[in-house]
Formats: sequence, structure tokens, C-alpha cells
Amino acid sequence: MERKQVEILAPAGSYESMTAAVNAGADAVYIGGSRFGARAYADNPDEETMIKAIDYVHLHGRRLYMTVNTLMKEKELAELDSFLTPYYEAGLDAVIVQDLGAFLHIRDHFPGLPLHVSTQMTVTGKYSASMLKRMGASRVVPARELSIPELKEMYDETGMEIEVFVHGALCYCYSGQCLFSSLIGGRSGNRGRCAQTCRLPFEVMRGRNPLNKKNDRYVLSLKDLCTLDILPEILETGVCSLKIEGRMKSPRYTAGVVSIYRKYVDRYLKYGKEGWTVEERDRAMLLDLFDRGGQTEGYYRKHNGRDMVVLKEKPAFREGNQELFDRLDREYVNREKQEEISGEAWFEAGKAAKLTVWPAHIPSSEKQPVPEVSVTVSGEPVEEAKNAPMDEERIRRQLSRTGGSPFIFRDLSVHVSGNIFVPMQELNRLRREALEKLENEIPAQHHRTAPAETGPVRKEAPEEPRAAGGRPELAALVNTGEQFEAVRSLLSVWNGEQSEAPVRSFIWLASDTFEPSEWKSMVLACHEVSAGCGLMLPRIFRREAERFFLKNREVLLDAGFDRLGAGSMEEPEFAARYFPGLKLTFDHGMYTFNHLAAEAMREMGADRLTVPVELNRREIREAGKAGDLIVYGRLPMMVSAQCIRKTMEGCSRKPEILRLKDRKGKEFPVVNQCRFCCNTIYNSAPLSLLGLSGEVLGLHPEALRLDFTTEDGKETGRVLGEFYREYILGEDAAAVSGDITRGHFRRGIE
Repeated sequence: MERKQVEILAPAGSYESMTAAVNAGADAVYIGGSRFGARAYADNPDEETMIKAIDYVHLHGRRLYMTVNTLMKEKELAELDSFLTPYYEAGLDAVIVQDLGAFLHIRDHFPGLPLHVSTQMTVTGKYSASMLKRMGASRVVPARELSIPELKEMYDETGMEIEVFVHGALCYCYSGQCLFSSLIGGRSGNRGRCAQTCRLPFEVMRGRNPLNKKNDRYVLSLKDLCTLDILPEILETGVCSLKIEGRMKSPRYTAGVVSIYRKYVDRYLKYGKEGWTVEERDRAMLLDLFDRGGQTEGYYRKHNGRDMVVLKEKPAFREGNQELFDRLDREYVNREKQEEISGEAWFEAGKAAKLTVWPAHIPSSEKQPVPEVSVTVSGEPVEEAKNAPMDEERIRRQLSRTGGSPFIFRDLSVHVSGNIFVPMQELNRLRREALEKLENEIPAQHHRTAPAETGPVRKEAPEEPRAAGGRPELAALVNTGEQFEAVRSLLSVWNGEQSEAPVRSFIWLASDTFEPSEWKSMVLACHEVSAGCGLMLPRIFRREAERFFLKNREVLLDAGFDRLGAGSMEEPEFAARYFPGLKLTFDHGMYTFNHLAAEAMREMGADRLTVPVELNRREIREAGKAGDLIVYGRLPMMVSAQCIRKTMEGCSRKPEILRLKDRKGKEFPVVNQCRFCCNTIYNSAPLSLLGLSGEVLGLHPEALRLDFTTEDGKETGRVLGEFYREYILGEDAAAVSGDITRGHFRRGIE
């Protein structure tokens, strides 16, 4: 990678933060508009201010990327054109996108607008990056959990632009996979409304015994990322953009962090990594700007670790470094930035005065004496001097007084012929008109014309389910042998020779728990009771998963699975390369909030889709055909590269279930999935749509799915039996008992 391709990308939660970032040396800023941004509570600019911001960054030779990185409901998708068109026309440099429906629509209807894949899309490797590049992405912002070798592999495989976070807050969960705030309070991180539940205290329980001390309760709160020490290693992976987190923070914070990273990037560009050192005063400055409980290099060199976790409560008060704050305000926040320009002026008695100006970084030449981006203004005919003629230096001094304009002359050539006189107000007018025209002309080079018609958003009508007799398939996802036997036993009765009402059924095996040596026998056992069988791939797919499935490739191909379940963006491409021909069902973490997202998933290879758990019944219907619908189960609230067990006691390499107890006494099961080295935190109460069969079946789902996680065999059989009687046989609903939740089926999210 050529060193000159390094970009410092700064956060801007407001117009003021944007100008501070540019003043401090950012090459580009990312900012949200009034809608569709993953920081809904930032001081996001309105349309007029956003267009002003786009013109401002272009005036100063920088770039602006807009965050359009929330999941979009069906009705919102239809509003995307009117929202985005003014910014497209103003010259927006790129959009950062999470929703694949928005991705497809922007790709197809806003030509020339680069698409950057948000970290919210949970890109964890070369397979998803390659696929998204083919679909039209120009840049990917991968998961923050990726290591230096994984980033290099992604770049070597795809050659596409890679943007990584180098400073700021870290989420405990893989971005885009967190439902904690959503399920307990209705504020979805996928919609830019995260309540930061991970920053609250929790007790870690094994049975009735807490594992953490009272002053070590912030087990989900990670320290802030700081990568100054490993910046050269990151850049030499092929990464082109260094992203600073902090759209909710102040302009002062933005300016301070950008100025430090500007200093060290410039040092790298000049000297390389030889003798790389970081000055302690710069570390101290970053901590003075914000300190949640220390800093960490993040996941670049390690998979996880206790030293990355805050654990202790942040002090209620910490005296600020007022001297630093005043300096940042003076140098960056309250400063008006001026760009260097060049100019040439001509004055000859009897002829109109003329002034041409252009950006100083665009040199003129013999072939092109006037640069492409330049403006020329003419004045009144020049008078002949009656006594004291004006010389070139006097005219130059007056024209160079650019004052509060965004320009300052680097050089100005003045040509005077004869004895002339020009009134000062005329010189001022020439300068003012020239600078105003140049201020308009530079951003205008980036302006576009939107297509006359972007076309209507296509709409699919809901389809009837494929099942005979109008009944959906009954599917169960199992994690233990006990659960498997309970489900299989019931299906053997329901689908036996004496059965009057056989049910189309399916059993999903969790790939993180069952051994490859068991796969074939379990598939045969399913087929014996007329049930299909599939292997559900993990929610996060990284090197551990790749090695596991490649090692067991022949075993998997021989097992006879009817389909695979894709839980992450990485898996469709991986499956297409190594397991061609196997049908794919995309899990609920592969979000289809709208019908265009569903089209994108099918373009990626999906045969069937799973309805997102954050949509309510009306939104499910509006999005089009319902696929597999989860009607029971503890929903995964977080999937993390961290490990609660390791944080508390060290790594045991043995799966177990701990519990997180919050301030209200609710307990959330935590499963450490050692095969793929991740943790899943489940909801305290299972989702249950028992008693709602009329509403559910009215959506015409292809399958009703029950997810079994912590249940024993007896509870698994009881729950499955109740759903069978209500949803398949049409009997009166059983009384809802125990601690359950209806999830978002009725309430939805903002």
C-alpha cells in the first residue's frame, strides 16, 4: 500500500464538530443527517446545514460521508429518495450503509455515489467483503473485533478500501448484533437509539454464588480504544482509513483526538515504522479528553481479555484540564480556517481591471495557464493617474487583505502598465467578488444532477405458505442432545403411521454444540420421523469457524443435511465456495426489515429467510412475504468476542452457562461457546407467542420456529407440545404460564 493513501476520518455529531475536525487535520468526516443515522440522539444537522457542511469540506479539500446506517422499515425505504437527493446533488462523497435494502436502492438509483459498508453489517472476513464488493460496495468497515492478520487477509483477498476504528468507545457486542437495549427497553441500536445497557453494573452468577466483587461489576463496559502504539502495524495491513469514534462527543474532543492522530499519521508517512515511539504527553492528553476507565489496544493483537474491561465504576467527578481545553478551543474549535490561493491581476489605463484567483494547490502551466478551478472578475476601466501613480506592491497589499474570508493568498502577481490609479473601494470589490465566486465554484465542482426519475420502490405481495393445507412447517432449533431427543420423540408420534395429522417439520442443530461425529446419525434420526434436518452455522464466523468447517468439510457433505442456516454475513459466500448445492436459510440476524433487503439476501444466495425479531406484526406484513418466524425461545441479546467466564476466572476452554444479574434482579443466561470463541447473552425470559396463533398465522409464515437454549428435555417437550396443539391442530391455546415476553411482535421499536 502506498503511504499517501492514509485517511484520518473524524466523527461529527454537529456542524461545529465538523469544522473543528477539519481545522484539526481530518481528511474526511462522517456525520448523520436528520434521519437514518445510528446516532439518533446526536445534534445531527438539518438539510440546509448538511448541504452547507458538504460545501464546507469540499471548499477545504476534504470529504464528507453520511451515515445512513440504520435498518429501514418498509415505509421508510420509500422516503429514502427524497431524503438523499439533495445531498447527492450537493456532492456527498459516500454513504455508510447497514440496511441491504437501502444498499440496493442507492446502488441502483444514485449513480456514482460510493457505498461504504457500515460496521453495523458485521463484516468479519474476506468472504463477506468479497461478496459485498461484487454487489457494489467500494469500502468496508469491518467488525471492530478483527485482528491485524484478519485485516491483512481481507485486503489481500479483495483489494478494496478498508476503514477501521482506531480510537474511541468499544461495544461489548459485535456491532449490529446487539438487541440488549432493544429487548429490555424498546430502544434499538439498529435504529440509532441504543441506551448503552452495557455500561450498567451486573453481578456474574454461577448458581446462587456471585463471581465478581461489588467493585468489579462493570463487566460489559469496555475501555476506550487507543491505537497510537500499533498504528504502523494497522496501516501496513492495507487499511486506508483510520476512523475515530465519537459522534456524541464535543467539538473539543473531536479536535483534540484528530490533532493527535494527524501528528502520528504524518510521522508515519514521513519516517515509516522504524523507531516508532509515542510521547507520554500525547497519551495524557487523550485521557484528559475522555477517560472511561483506561485505554486498550482493542482486538488488533488479542481475541479478548480482562484487561480490556472497565470493571470498576467511573469516578463521579474528575477535574478537567482547562488549559488544554482553552488551547483546543482557540486553535481548532473557534478558528476560521483559511485555504491558500494564488492570484493574478492586470491593470492598464483605459482597460477593465481583471483579477483571476485559484486554489494554490492547483498550479498553472504553459499548456493550461489558467487552472480548471479558477474564477476571473473584471472591474471598471482603470483611470490614468494625475499625480501619484499606484505601484504593484500597493495594489498587492490591498488585494491580499482577505480578512474573514475562507482564503489567504500564498502568492499574488500584479501587472501594472503605465501610470494608473484605482480607488481602494474598487480593489476591495474586485477581491470580494473574486473570493465569493471562488468560494462557490470550488464546491460546485462536486455537484451532481440527480436522475430525473429514480423509479418507484418495488413491492412484493405476501405469498401463501408452501405447506400443504395452509399449515406452516414446525421447526425447532436445539442445542443439546436432551432437547433433540425430546423434539424427535414427539415428531415420531405426530408423524407416525397412526397419525391423523402429520406435520411438516424440521430440526436445526446448533453447530457450536453438536460434534461432527454425531451429525450423520442425527440427520438419519430426523429423516426417520419425516423431519428435515439442518445445521445452523454460528452468528459470528471468523478464523475459528473457518478452520472448524474446512476440517470437517467432508463430514458435513456426507451427513446429508437438507439445508444450512446462515447466521452471519460471512457464511453465504463461504457456503457457496465449499458447500455448493446446499440450500441456505438466513437466520434472523441477517436483517430483512424491508422487501428490498429480502431481495438482496436472495441475491446473496438465500433460499429462505427468517423474520427479524424487532419487527411487529404490521411491519412484518408490510415488508412482504413472511419467512421463518420465531415464535418461542430466549432471544440472543448480545454476541461478543469477550468471555464472561474468562474475565472472571480465566479461560477454561469448557462451555458453561453463567448468568448476569442486573439491578432489578433479572438474570440473563450467558453461554461461552468455546468452539468458536464467543459469548452469547440471552434474554432473561423466553419469547412466547402462544395464544396468538390467529395473528401469527395471518402473516402466512413458511415455518414456525422454536429456539431451545437452556431448557431441559422435559421443558422442551412441554413447550413444543403446546405449540403443536394450538398452531397445528387448532385447539384452544394453553394458558400462558411462567415468565415470558411477547418481544416486539406487538410493540415493535421506534
